Amino acid sequence: MTISDAPTGIGAGNGNTERFVVESEFALIEVSLDRTANGPRVAIRDLKSGSDGYLDPLELESLVYVRHEALTKFMDPGSTRWAGPFDSK
Repeated sequence: MTISDAPTGIGAGNGNTERFVVESEFALIEVSLDRTANGPRVAIRDLKSGSDGYLDPLELESLVYVRHEALTKFMDPGSTRWAGPFDSK
């Protein structure tokens, strides 16, 4: 896994974000601390697809307590990333 400073990305140049890239053989993401909302939140962008999302402090804290096994279904690309608009879950 590689972590590096990201020269561009979410909120680039506005002074309201801090960002870095985390990379492995399976994923390439940019993680930012976004201060443009009502409170600080983490922005996560998949640099391969351009998909992004935000997690507020409560959502981040919840990740500390979730069992790793509960995340397994989210790591299966067939259940999230490759699902079509009419696929039911």
